[in-house]
Amino acid sequence: MVNKSLILIMASAAVGALSSVPVQAVETPPNSGTTSYTTHFVFVPKSTVDIPGVGKAVALEATGPTENTKGDSFLNDMKAKCEAVSIETAGKKWIDGACALTDVDGDVVFSTFDTRDLDKTQPKMDCGTHIITGGTGKYRGITGKEPFACINKDVPAGSPEGAFAIDIPHNTTWQFKS
Repeated sequence: MVNKSLILIMASAAVGALSSVPVQAVETPPNSGTTSYTTHFVFVPKSTVDIPGVGKAVALEATGPTENTKGDSFLNDMKAKCEAVSIETAGKKWIDGACALTDVDGDVVFSTFDTRDLDKTQPKMDCGTHIITGGTGKYRGITGKEPFACINKDVPAGSPEGAFAIDIPHNTTWQFKS
């Protein structure tokens, strides 16, 4: 009869060995191209300045995973983190900010965004535009433009008070500059 403790130790070792298998490295994207991806964001308010009758500013942090909707590996399964400010004043509302998309290798694509900057050639991308300004590692030298849409979603259970969820599909055009 095999000792139950020995079986548990062997099973634990096997699980440990499997969990230490390295994550698949992400390939360097082509020098230029286009693709589409969606980020599944949860926005959390961090602080607010509210002057009744004048204006309101809310500092937001948004996090979520990316999903390449064309099935490409570029911009797929990345962790997105954005810092933004939502402004309401004089009957207008907009959100500006910056985002870092980090892949499993730790390399980052950095962009800024503006919800007032709309690409009129893509009417379905009616929420704003990201401007890719650079990156690290395999993304060093990347630039580009990403018109995006905003699709309101239900907030996941357990989200902080005041949080809201938005899926943000992007149409990305990029190039690497030397």
